This record gives sequence, structure tokens and C-alpha cells, in this order.
Amino acid sequence: MNLPGVLPIFMGLTDGMTVKARRTLVFQASSTAFAVAMLILFAGDVIFQVLGITVNDLRVGGGIILLVLSITDLIFGDFRRRAPEESDEESSIGIVPIGIPLTIGPAAITTILVSQQSFGYIPTSVSLFANLSLITIGFLFGPALLLKLGKSAAKAVAKVTSLFLAAIAIAMIRVGIMGML
Repeated sequence: MNLPGVLPIFMGLTDGMTVKARRTLVFQASSTAFAVAMLILFAGDVIFQVLGITVNDLRVGGGIILLVLSITDLIFGDFRRRAPEESDEESSIGIVPIGIPLTIGPAAITTILVSQQSFGYIPTSVSLFANLSLITIGFLFGPALLLKLGKSAAKAVAKVTSLFLAAIAIAMIRVGIMGML
């Protein structure tokens, strides 16, 4: 979990949303990330074995989702994003891509599995809670920076963020494919 790396992407994805919609999105993303993290912590090895998937499969799948999102934003930047109260919660960007794979992605999932095996459930749970709390606080108060920047600067940040999101997506896909080979 990387707040400095994820916060600009979050700000770009939520640009133009109302404060209420953004807060709803933050709590949706945080609860999704927490639920997935706890699921991985307590049942990750079993889930991976039953489904026959690997962390590299997650990297490629998550990378494709992020790539589609970034390309859509770069090419169709004026499209209307769906706020949580405007559509089904299941189709909200709070769950995918903000909750998964940005907040809890392949690297975080791998770290959870390794930490649980190395340090146990309690230290890993405390660490997860602390990290998710910091990310939630960052998501709640980070967008206030956009108000200080102004509308033009905020749009520029959003476009640059989408470009970086595309690069991160390609890196995830590349690492996943290399790991499969």
C-alpha cells in the first residue's frame, strides 16, 4: 500500500466529484480494501490453490483494468464518472480500481501472505489496519489540495496522473507476464 503513489491517481479519478460523492467513494474503497485484505490474510493460500491462480495472474488482470481506465480517461477525459449514489455500488470506481487493485493490489496481497507466514496474524492485522487508516485519511484530505491548485492545474494533474496510471498498468502486466514465464 503506497499512499504517495496512489493519492495522485485517486485525485485524478475523482476530479469533478462533489465532496459527498468523494467521501462515499473513500469509505467504499477503504472497506473494499479492508475486506479483501482480511480475506487474503485468513484464506489467501486456500483461495489461490482452489482457483488455481497466482499473484502474477492478479498482476496481469489488475494491469489490464488500470490500462483500460487510464486510456479511457486520456482519450475521453470529459466523460462523466459514476459517483456512488448515481449507480449501483457494484459498478462504482470505489471498488474497482480504487479499492482493488490500487489500494490492495498484487504487491499488497503478496506482502500480506508473506507477513502472515513470517510474523503471524496479529502483527499483520495491526499493520494492515494502520496502513489502511493512513490511506483513508490521505484520500479524505488529499483532494483539498486540488481546490488550492485551481481548475486548470487540477485537470493537468488528472491527465498526468492518467499517463502514470497507464505506465503503472503496463509495468504490472509486464512483471506478471515475466513471472509467468
